[in-house]
Amino acid sequence: MQNNEALREAFERDGFVHLPGFMNAREIDALETRMNRVIRDVVPTLPKTVAMYEDYSRPETLKQLNLPDGADPYFPQLRDGPKLTDLVRLLLRDDVVPRQVEYFCKPPGVGKATPPHQDGYYFCLVPNEAATVWVALDDLDDENGTLHYLAGSHRKGVLPHGASRVLGFSQGLAGVDLKEIGREVVCRVRRGDALVHHSLTVHLAPGNTSADRLRRAVGFVYYAKRAQVDPEQQRRYQESLERQRREAGVI
Repeated sequence: MQNNEALREAFERDGFVHLPGFMNAREIDALETRMNRVIRDVVPTLPKTVAMYEDYSRPETLKQLNLPDGADPYFPQLRDGPKLTDLVRLLLRDDVVPRQVEYFCKPPGVGKATPPHQDGYYFCLVPNEAATVWVALDDLDDENGTLHYLAGSHRKGVLPHGASRVLGFSQGLAGVDLKEIGREVVCRVRRGDALVHHSLTVHLAPGNTSADRLRRAVGFVYYAKRAQVDPEQQRRYQESLERQRREAGVI
């Protein structure tokens, strides 16, 4: 791993960092095993707004999961532990508030593209200071849908978003020329690598066009202690989200 000062400088310059081998073989195997157990035993009991599918009639097309803390104590313990929280404290220069744990998957052949967006638009924070640690469960490239970042875009503030009609990513950038807000970087990663991005860093991902390769990752979200939720921003976002869920028939 890079030294702390170089890591923080890269994060503050680009809005993201890539940490090869962040989890060793034992750690990533444990993460995968516990997630597979949740998918097998817990996901069938969850509402459509928590466990989302490309096709709700096909369990193998699970695309996104917002893990309840009660699903398995392993996940909140990992999220709240020093391996992750110390890293995010370093990058955000603040104490952090651990938030959600998320599972992302693009099933082969059917996993759709992720629209360009800023996580911070969903978080509704003032100041918008947060980060996601995104740990790859598979080797990822553009064939199966790895992340693309727009380096430096986190310095542009919260950009205009509009309804995307993409389940799990309800808001995407609207009326914005991506070439004007940052240099696009394709992050090809290996199993066990981590990507950490700022809440205002624009990112996107192509669909999974492979025949048989999964694209799975686990995300751990943290707010800086100095960040507070803006109730009015949150109300507007929730209204749009619920409208899109109704249109998609998931509520």
